Amino acid sequence: MGEIYSPGKLMLTSEYFAVDGALVLAVPTKLGQEFFFEEKQDGKSIVFWEAYHQNKLWLKAVIDYKNWHILETNINQSAEFILKTLRNIQALSDTKFKSTDTYHLKTNLQFPSDYGLGSSSTLMNNLAEWSGIDPFQLNSISLGGSGYDIAVANAKSAVLFSNKPEIHFEKVNFNPKFRNELIFIHLNQKQDSREGIALYKSKIKSQNLINQFSDLTKNILLCDELDKFSELMMIHEQSISEFIKIPTVKSLYFADCAKFVKSLGAWGGDFVMSAKFEGYEDYFWGKGFTTIFNWNDLIDC
Repeated sequence: MGEIYSPGKLMLTSEYFAVDGALVLAVPTKLGQEFFFEEKQDGKSIVFWEAYHQNKLWLKAVIDYKNWHILETNINQSAEFILKTLRNIQALSDTKFKSTDTYHLKTNLQFPSDYGLGSSSTLMNNLAEWSGIDPFQLNSISLGGSGYDIAVANAKSAVLFSNKPEIHFEKVNFNPKFRNELIFIHLNQKQDSREGIALYKSKIKSQNLINQFSDLTKNILLCDELDKFSELMMIHEQSISEFIKIPTVKSLYFADCAKFVKSLGAWGGDFVMSAKFEGYEDYFWGKGFTTIFNWNDLIDC
């Protein structure tokens, strides 16, 4: 079988404002999603789809792509999404699902699904690479969103990303000298980014405000001192809080924390970033947050 791989991602700056073109800094994670594929010329027009989560099968579907009908599955809603996505690929691709071949397709998500590291974006990028189509276009018609996560999966690198006036991203070297002082804490829940984006879109925002987050991103990328980096992260967090009218994660859970705490992506779940301090592990464990990663354990850049 052929194999394709896309890394997961963490969004360090411009959450929410990314949909309006604010410059985003995002980094790849060491865990991602694998995609395995095999095609057989047997005239049956069938897709055999298997989805694994940390090497355990969770979704199985058999799809007749001549008539776009699910013949067999263990989870109807998930199989319907796969059918929709494969049908989108057929519309965009010059070769896939155009004949009567049988496709054996298998995915394996390497990280827990509640981590928010990009289970959907890694899938979209893998499928686009396999079918030779634009991953941003496939993601747009299948899922939506700003597209920064597709950029990370596609570049397999830290990126600066913007989607205004059109999608543009560039690989960047983001490997700050204080990286070993940074930590990532999981909040024990998955946040639906679409809900957060809907809340954001309901509010009026100015171009000046969008530009402020782009400027913060540029300054954060160039920052070479932890104290300054921490200050910029706190400014970023407070600015988002004031705009979306949601308390910062630090004020909710970590008001007595000795260091900054920065949300990464949609607020209310997934990962936050902080910096090490004496007894930091006991501190976060004592508050019920036991999943803590060092930079080198989680980030692949």
